Amino acid sequence: MSDFDLSALERLVAERATADPSVSYTRQLLDSGIEKCAKKLGEEGVEAALAAVMKDREGLTKESADVLFHLLVVLRASGIPLADVMAELKSRTTRTGLEEKAARKQ
Repeated sequence: MSDFDLSALERLVAERATADPSVSYTRQLLDSGIEKCAKKLGEEGVEAALAAVMKDREGLTKESADVLFHLLVVLRASGIPLADVMAELKSRTTRTGLEEKAARKQ
């Protein structure tokens, strides 16, 4: 397993969030507000989806990295720790995706 995972990326985002904005894209993004952060996440998500449709393996890999980074920036801007997201994912493993989806309709 790699020594760089989502938790390490979350720590890096937190570190760069407090850096000088003249040298930190993360800080600049956070300083621009949640709307800009969310817009970037959406753009990267669309780019990842397009790369998948085009069967562009390298592009999908790179765009997926962008999606994960920008998601963590949005979570930071929203005050939501990655641990909360991971706990939600873990809670969903007690039933299948189809069962979880059916429960939402009730």
